[in-house]
Amino acid sequence: MEAQSRSVTLIGVPLEEGSGRRGAGMGPTALRIAGVDKALIDLGHDVVDAGDLDVVPARDLPNHPKAHNLRTVGAYTRALEAATYDAARSGRFPLILGGDHSLSMGSVSGMARYAAEKGRPLFVLWLDAHSDFNSPDTSPSGNIHGMPVAFFCGLADLAEILPGDRPLVDPKKVFQVGIRSVDASERQEIRKHGVNVFDMRSIDETGVAAIIRQILETVEKANGLLHVSFDVDFLDPDFAPGVGTTVPGGATFREAHLIMEMLSDSGLVSSLDLVELNPFLDDRGKSARIMVEMTASLFGRRIFDRPTRAA
Repeated sequence: MEAQSRSVTLIGVPLEEGSGRRGAGMGPTALRIAGVDKALIDLGHDVVDAGDLDVVPARDLPNHPKAHNLRTVGAYTRALEAATYDAARSGRFPLILGGDHSLSMGSVSGMARYAAEKGRPLFVLWLDAHSDFNSPDTSPSGNIHGMPVAFFCGLADLAEILPGDRPLVDPKKVFQVGIRSVDASERQEIRKHGVNVFDMRSIDETGVAAIIRQILETVEKANGLLHVSFDVDFLDPDFAPGVGTTVPGGATFREAHLIMEMLSDSGLVSSLDLVELNPFLDDRGKSARIMVEMTASLFGRRIFDRPTRAA
């Protein structure tokens, strides 16, 4: 199936304050150096790079003892919510270059507002080693990059970063694939609220194609929009070491590539996050290049189109 040409807006989010270490703020630059824009242009897409968001800490937000750097994360959340919504409303595909995973508080919230305006449900495909369903009350670390899913589902009280009456995502419309590290209290909340979790055992037993096919059929039947949030640690660290939260036993390059091709074939994806890339921990740009290749697959590159790369 030939991929439809898209109008894509790149939005850089040099956010690292949601995590417990430095480096993810360099992620947008690394993805650009790896050629994310060129890869999409070569596939026939219209690409506009909106640059990186530039914010100052939100002084109206409190210093939260159990949600570190809330003022900075909150400022990025507000700016990205608006930028994502504006891009989608103008008919463009928001492609978010991160940055740690707390940025999804903004990108998903922006897409939820857009979906509500269109009268369509928003589904989220969370490709990650972690469920990120903590709240300040349950998080063992206080790092906000472990809270975004609970936040955009309306289940993490982080102060009024965004309006309380904003559109939220139904937890039952969140599909988490590749999960292999979940806190005990987080597990209870996931079960309580009906988040759909496909851990690595599910992938091993069922196969990734069957899982993704099931998800896509659900989204299509509901006439939904699909936001994809791709964390580098979804992949096994042997393939993609450039992340600060490595968990062994992740997805292979081939499994991830298959997911992206199936998503491309579906035509259902409306927005994408690329998150948690830490170039400081990478091996000569290996992880950044893999993320760009995965993005190209989502936008229509096929296995027989892959370029040969010098070792």
